[in-house]
Amino acid sequence: MAPADPLTGDAAWALYEDVSERNPARDRRRAREFDAFVAGAAGRLLHAATLLTAEPAGVNPYAQQLLTAALARTYADWDRLRGEDPYDRTRQELANRFARGAWRHPRARDGVLARLSPQERLILVLRLYEGVAEEQTAALLGIPADRVRAICTRAVAVMRSTPPRPPAARLRAAS
Repeated sequence: MAPADPLTGDAAWALYEDVSERNPARDRRRAREFDAFVAGAAGRLLHAATLLTAEPAGVNPYAQQLLTAALARTYADWDRLRGEDPYDRTRQELANRFARGAWRHPRARDGVLARLSPQERLILVLRLYEGVAEEQTAALLGIPADRVRAICTRAVAVMRSTPPRPPAARLRAAS
């Protein structure tokens, strides 16, 4: 029989509280570093999230929710990044959260990429907007690189072939 883990429940929380109370300077430094990261990266990440969710730029609650959750995860892992780019980590978390939740959220009708499926939007945003290499995109999504290439090509063809509906037509269709 294995010995019980002493760091469970209240014991683990008490240890966490002791550690955080012992090093407030580190916590302040961590918060300043993270605030600087968010100030520099949040705009671009929010735009990427808005493209992923196909929501209109001004009204994007799901994109904001995805970004907030991705940033919270990055902040939680901040001390463990060890030289890893926090932007890449946050973008990866954003993509993972979008991919996991895409089936729960209906497609928005007014966004720039609303004509694409969630997978096509994800690949198009990663490849063309974020500039992520084909191999990296494939590894991130767990699919072959040639599949990424094919989906990206098809998504670009869809965007080129069908002109977006004017706002007035969208309003008439919604009513």
